[in-house]
Amino acid sequence: MPDIPEPRSWRIALPHTAAAVPLARALVRTALAELDGSADSHTAELLTAELVANAVEHTSGDQPIELVVELLAAGCQVEVHDPDPTPPGDLHPEHDTPPDPWLEHGRGLLLIRTLSAACGHRRTEQGKAVWFTLPARPGA
Repeated sequence: MPDIPEPRSWRIALPHTAAAVPLARALVRTALAELDGSADSHTAELLTAELVANAVEHTSGDQPIELVVELLAAGCQVEVHDPDPTPPGDLHPEHDTPPDPWLEHGRGLLLIRTLSAACGHRRTEQGKAVWFTLPARPGA
């Protein structure tokens, strides 16, 4: 009987509501454990929560948001797909301006830029995907 390779990625639809945020955190934690992920799951959960919260807050409608977690040779990549093709705020650190300390919002993309190895966005047929990668933990 041939060896069937384990899946190296997870893809799941989430509701277009705030309830998607804790679901996404749990799914990333579980996916990295199931995939023997060597990336830091706490950081992956935090950044995923930021992407999902942004997708829920800044897109309209009730179409699901899609979460994709992929184990890479050198860590993991997480993508959040939403139906709005409008690019997110700036994900490039060279254009970094500090968030206003008096505002309640505006730190999510800063966290993603700061804590990920790489991040970005791309258009899809249904809207856009915003993603980040995390490196493998040393010694993992």
